[in-house]
Amino acid sequence: MLFSSKTLNALEYHKILAMLAESASTGSAKSRALALTPTDDKELVALRLRRTSDARRLIDTKGYPTFYEEDVAAAAERAEKGAVLSMIELLRISYLLRSARTSLDYIHTDKPYETILDEMFERLLPNRELEEQITRSILSEDMLADEASPKLADIRRKIRLVNNKIKETLQSYVGGKQIKYLQDNLVTMRDGRYVVPVKAEYRNEVKGLIHDMSASGSTLFVEPMAVVEANNELKRLQAEESHEIERILSELSAKCADFSYSIRLNYLNITELALIFACASLANRMKAECPQLADFPSIELVRARHPLIDSSKVVPINVGIGNEYKTLVITGPNTGGKTVTLKTLGLLTLMAQSGLHIPADQTSKIGIFSEVLVDIGDEQSIEQSLSTFSSHMVNIVDMMSKITDKSLVLFDELGAGTDPVEGAALAVSILEEVRRRGALSVSTTHYAELKMYVLETEGVENACCEFDVSTLRPTYRLIVGMPGKSNAFAISEKLGLPSEIIDAAQALLSGEARHFESIIEELDKSRIEMDRNRDEAERLRREYEDFKRESEIRLKAKVKEAEEAAKRDREKARQLLDSTRATCEFVLKQLDDLRRQQGSDHFSENLAAARKEMRRRLAEAEDTFSSYTVEEATLEDEYVLPRDLVVGDKVFVVTYQQEGVVTELPDKKGMVQVKVGIMRGKMHISELRLIQPKDEKPQKSTKKAGEGKVKKTVSSDVKMEIDVRGEYTDDAWFKIDKYLDEAILAGMETVRIIHGKGTGALRKYIQDMLRGDRRVKSYRNGNYGEGDLGVTVVVLR
Repeated sequence: MLFSSKTLNALEYHKILAMLAESASTGSAKSRALALTPTDDKELVALRLRRTSDARRLIDTKGYPTFYEEDVAAAAERAEKGAVLSMIELLRISYLLRSARTSLDYIHTDKPYETILDEMFERLLPNRELEEQITRSILSEDMLADEASPKLADIRRKIRLVNNKIKETLQSYVGGKQIKYLQDNLVTMRDGRYVVPVKAEYRNEVKGLIHDMSASGSTLFVEPMAVVEANNELKRLQAEESHEIERILSELSAKCADFSYSIRLNYLNITELALIFACASLANRMKAECPQLADFPSIELVRARHPLIDSSKVVPINVGIGNEYKTLVITGPNTGGKTVTLKTLGLLTLMAQSGLHIPADQTSKIGIFSEVLVDIGDEQSIEQSLSTFSSHMVNIVDMMSKITDKSLVLFDELGAGTDPVEGAALAVSILEEVRRRGALSVSTTHYAELKMYVLETEGVENACCEFDVSTLRPTYRLIVGMPGKSNAFAISEKLGLPSEIIDAAQALLSGEARHFESIIEELDKSRIEMDRNRDEAERLRREYEDFKRESEIRLKAKVKEAEEAAKRDREKARQLLDSTRATCEFVLKQLDDLRRQQGSDHFSENLAAARKEMRRRLAEAEDTFSSYTVEEATLEDEYVLPRDLVVGDKVFVVTYQQEGVVTELPDKKGMVQVKVGIMRGKMHISELRLIQPKDEKPQKSTKKAGEGKVKKTVSSDVKMEIDVRGEYTDDAWFKIDKYLDEAILAGMETVRIIHGKGTGALRKYIQDMLRGDRRVKSYRNGNYGEGDLGVTVVVLR
């Protein structure tokens, strides 16, 4: 159904269309935008909204596509009828074909998901051969390229030769002895032929054809006989050129005629796509969201903003109608936002039914209305005359004849402009009739009688626009479920009206009116307190959720770190087991070989060599172990520390089965702060086992021999460098970690890590690990002669 122009104008729908047209990238899409109208076809509305949503997704992922803006449908139709198109028309067709091609490339390249627009893009029919032939043949709207045809190139080559010949001949006139006969030292053209300006008195000295004369008659433009033939040849060649150009344009026009249907189809599809992407662009500008479509006529707006009010100043409102109640009456002071609320409701409904996203939360819902009927005046003063009342009544009479159960009816200051008692009674009757017909209605009023009507009538709800009496300013917040309190006395008192006048005015009020106003005042105070408590509860809830979210993140990080540490420990244990197994197998093999050789003559020599080889292999196996080996320990062990702990001691934490470092000494309760990996925590001293270097002799204890669960092995032969080339990053650091411990125990100050150059990934990983290692004082890349970037030199603490 068509929405009336009166409704569209009253709600300023045309301003939204103007903003939409500004967002369109083509002239035809701008025209379509200005002609866009709402529809009551729910399927079409849903389709339009989804198209806008998918266009926004594509913009966010791939940016804006480029569309061509010229209308070529008429040119394609003319070509189909046999007309020869101009160069500019052919160029526009080539631009359209290029737009179709690039648009297809846009949707096919890096396609992350399917969209409802895919079908529209796929309807585009590019013709690259025709596109390139046109662009190759036509340089500009009035210039055809020499390469358009071999014949044209040959003709233009001959024209250049003849031109040069003529210019050379005429040069003898302008630069030779005959220059004295000329008025000016130049060569010009008349009627497409080269001529020279001869003084009238020397007309017989220069033989040739006179083509023109100056206004004063003092100059004759003469074509010398020496160039007449050449000029004739030039004219002939130019005629051939024009004929060839006409033939080429005719040929290109014929090819366009063969493809005219596809050209027109491309134009229509590109225009439609340009309009859809304009809707998406407008939604981005407004920071709008796609509303949900309700199954029946209703409205539920959450944080809705009027799109024509500055986004930095507009106050979002929450308002609904059509679910629990079908009639909403809004009360409040002038300039408090009542009319803006009405216009927001109506305008956002029209936008949604036009397929446009609305400036509201994505949880907002809007039903489909067959029509939106409004009676909204711009006059906001109390100086309303009878003629104004009459004009409103004429408008309302027209509205009443159109109201159905699928209508949204908006009344601004219903019943105003006449006697308050009669106006209020008339307003109640009108609202009752609208309710009887099943339509939704929202109205604004000042009448206390309408507030009472709402309180006493089921299916009708009050709302008010909040007003801050202390500042005499409206807050523009809409409070649903609360009638507005009359603030006339409070405002007058704030403005300085004498209290005796205000007291006298209050005395003139009826008892019921005073009682009603006092009830509203108490309700308003209760609402403000509830709002304050709700806001505080909401603030606390958000703080709790933020704390909970951050705690979960930290907990997950610690769990992940613990899992990774356990994985590294398992890998170390596996490597230790593999090395031990290999060493054992080697020793057993050597023993078997010696057993077989006992009777040989060289047994002693072989035995000595075998012992030497076994010692070497055992030393290599020991080098694969970490500098400290911690055996499994339990809290049930009767363990006594061999000495008092000091800050920096390495300990084994039995509870976590991991190594740590003492960062604070035990307190009175025996709690010690230990750093395990990147985590710090306090644990009882009974949970710790001291890891002692080999050269540190344990103090005497009551512990029985063989009960110790912690021991340490140190490689006795530590080199100045370690080579980890070809290793994976984790494996390389595992070896470097062990090597650094050995180097520190061996008293080394500087070591070298050989990791090779390669891509630099291994060097970066190693240096990142060194940067946070407490054992490292500093590090640098190797200098020339030290290995350059293939080596990292480390200074130990």
